[in-house]
Amino acid sequence: MTDQYDEPPMDDSDRSTATELPRNLEAEQAVMGGMLLAPLGVNDAERVIGTRPAFYWPKHETIYRAILALHGAPGVRPDPITVSDYLKRSGELDKIGGAAYLHHCVQMIPTAANTEWYADIVVRLYRLRRIMQISTEAGGSSRMAEAEPEVILDKALADFQALLAEAAGGEAEEGLSVADNWTDFVDELSEGHDPDALDSPWKDLNEVVQFKPKELTVVGAATGGGKSLLGLNLAAHVALRRGKPVLVASMEMTRKELIARLTAAEAGVKLDHLIRRKLTDDDWVRIAKVSDRLQNADKFILDDSPALTVPKIRARVRWMVSQGQRPGLVVVDYMQLVTPESTKAGDANRAQEVAKISRGLKLIADEFAVPVIALAQFNRGAVGRKPLVTDFKDSSQIEQDASVILLLHRELAADGSDTGRTAGKVELIVGKNRNGGQGREITLNFQGEFGRLRSIAPPSWSPTSALGGAA
Repeated sequence: MTDQYDEPPMDDSDRSTATELPRNLEAEQAVMGGMLLAPLGVNDAERVIGTRPAFYWPKHETIYRAILALHGAPGVRPDPITVSDYLKRSGELDKIGGAAYLHHCVQMIPTAANTEWYADIVVRLYRLRRIMQISTEAGGSSRMAEAEPEVILDKALADFQALLAEAAGGEAEEGLSVADNWTDFVDELSEGHDPDALDSPWKDLNEVVQFKPKELTVVGAATGGGKSLLGLNLAAHVALRRGKPVLVASMEMTRKELIARLTAAEAGVKLDHLIRRKLTDDDWVRIAKVSDRLQNADKFILDDSPALTVPKIRARVRWMVSQGQRPGLVVVDYMQLVTPESTKAGDANRAQEVAKISRGLKLIADEFAVPVIALAQFNRGAVGRKPLVTDFKDSSQIEQDASVILLLHRELAADGSDTGRTAGKVELIVGKNRNGGQGREITLNFQGEFGRLRSIAPPSWSPTSALGGAA
């Protein structure tokens, strides 16, 4: 079936090579349609196409960029109506054929599940066009004798190498040699600190662990063990005291619950008073002292969206980057509650699902050069004893992906109450530390009623007692 949208008008540059260049109109329209149908289509298309200019028709590139700009924005889902409004406001709606063209693209694909397949077609044809373009440029330079053969050949080889690297999932980059990085490294040594590393609010932990870009840190605990407190306290430290944008993606608590715990920790107000909305005069005085700090925390993002997936978390990070607020830290609470991506019936395996989630969070850390802190639940076998790095529920992949693993241990009574000789204390064990000492046990005050963990007097410890070397 053909209609007015089968062959969009081409500009003069398109006409000169229209019969020569590989392209597939239906595949490009199907990608647009899949992205407009469901977030799954957006995630699949972006994973395959990325930032490369893969579309033959400029209007599809315009639509693609508009969809990505909206994807991940709070309260907005890209569909024909929202994208049409976005393009209208940017003055580009008429250039792509109007709102009717967006609806036409949606009709080209019955389900967003096939978007990745169509995106693969689009990228394959784009690479073929690039091969033709590189070859044409080399041939033209040779015919005009514009340069020596070695120069022409060198440029062509460099262009082909860049295309090959892109096809393999990487991009050609400069500054990869030791020589390129040595001076900056020595400067950092002279200054005495790594400018990219983040500290924590716990001085004892800072002696052995730093949170660095591209690293996944996993914080494990049993139910009620304090992992959510640690995650939110760390996020607040980085956002409110280090002034860096932070994303907390929470499947555990709502935004109101998170703000209540944040307020309790910052103001020193009992969490129970905040939850029940029964505040004393002293509580209000304490809240007033931190009000300005929290009221201006516009870079401290709390995402409690339902059914959060790794692609959704990634989309939120990308949205922050697009707003000029590249996260300094991402906290995920908690890993086993992340909704797995759709799988075929009968293929579901919980261990494999958690492994994909763990790997996906590690890839977010790599792609955006950000430290990711993933909270995780222990399996039941860890109850009643000090935890091990092998105690994570549902998957051993967590242990492999993490650069740092922190294990929280509270000795609770049989009825679950916080009583006995270790009441009000939690042990923080450095179970894995790829870039420093491990095995250290740090005692923190567990102030659950105020939603926080606090340092106490440093324990007796020497570098030789840490498994894996000194910090």
